[in-house]
Amino acid sequence: MRVSLVNGMVKIAKIIGAFVAAAALLFGCFLLFLTAAEYRPSAEEPAEIAGGTGSAAGIDPTQPIDIISWNIGYCGLGAKQDFFMDGGALVRPENKQSVEENLAGIIRTLQRNPADMYFIQELDKLSKRSYYIDQPAALTDALAAFSAYTYNFKAAFVPYPFPPIGKVASGVGVFTRFPFARAYRFALPVPFTWPVSTVNLKRCMLITRFPLASGKELVAVNVHLEAYDEGEGKIAQTKALTDFVRAEYAAGNYVIVGGDFNQTFPGHDFSRYPMHEGFWAPPPIDGALLTDGWRFAVDERTPSCRLNNAPYEPAITDEKLRKDWQYYVIDGFIVSPNVSVQSVETLDESFRYADHNPVKLRVLLKGAA
Repeated sequence: MRVSLVNGMVKIAKIIGAFVAAAALLFGCFLLFLTAAEYRPSAEEPAEIAGGTGSAAGIDPTQPIDIISWNIGYCGLGAKQDFFMDGGALVRPENKQSVEENLAGIIRTLQRNPADMYFIQELDKLSKRSYYIDQPAALTDALAAFSAYTYNFKAAFVPYPFPPIGKVASGVGVFTRFPFARAYRFALPVPFTWPVSTVNLKRCMLITRFPLASGKELVAVNVHLEAYDEGEGKIAQTKALTDFVRAEYAAGNYVIVGGDFNQTFPGHDFSRYPMHEGFWAPPPIDGALLTDGWRFAVDERTPSCRLNNAPYEPAITDEKLRKDWQYYVIDGFIVSPNVSVQSVETLDESFRYADHNPVKLRVLLKGAA
């Protein structure tokens, strides 16, 4: 009897051990797959170029330049959606139709607010979360623009949460009526280590260079800096960005940076958007990084981003809910001292199609004529 009991326990232990070994083997193979498939961009590499006819006129330095920057949240974070990383429930929108509706609304908004350049962030190309819709192609066609696009998030399979995010191919794009001389990806520091780095973002600057009659260039930079790191990523990326733009200005070029900085801006009062306890709070950009005439062009009057802890649909018409919601001003521009800011305005679109509002900048290039 005792022998049979011992033998039975030994068999059970062997079965459990076999399951554990098989699970470990499968997990190891999965890590090997993610490591082999990891997106490893070079320090600099060309952007994907599309659109345009090649016959468009270049920049006239005597005329103002209008630029809109907008994080469109891969057309999956409209008023009807929330997001699990902000305390919501959704990993991706409930169906493809909702992504298409957000995309159509974003396109209508951009067409209703014409600009010379559009800096777009969180622009999916082939991602499960946005039902594999090619959003850069849709915007290029709709805006009849020259376009440049590059990835800052590319993973064969993101295994979290449940259901998992799956395949992601997402990035930043510049759409413009001006032909550019060069467009390329410039890598920013990555705060994540293996194995988390295999399925996480690889942030970058998308740099487009426009020739001027003076022989100098307008250097337009589209960025989307780190959000959910411990803070060191944003600091390192901001330092790399400011080092780059200072060097360009020192070379005599005109510099405009636009995007989602995931930080608040120095020299501005955001007390009208108090931080609610327990929610994500953006840190401030170190104002000492850019002095001597550099400017942070930001609109304090209207929030540029809302928290995604719940759908926002009721808040569009309910004034009390609008006041009680967690808002941020983390989108805007940085311009070099030789660029004159004529106006900057956050366009209040009530977060209908994205969790960010677009920000519009008008500038003149000083002494470029």
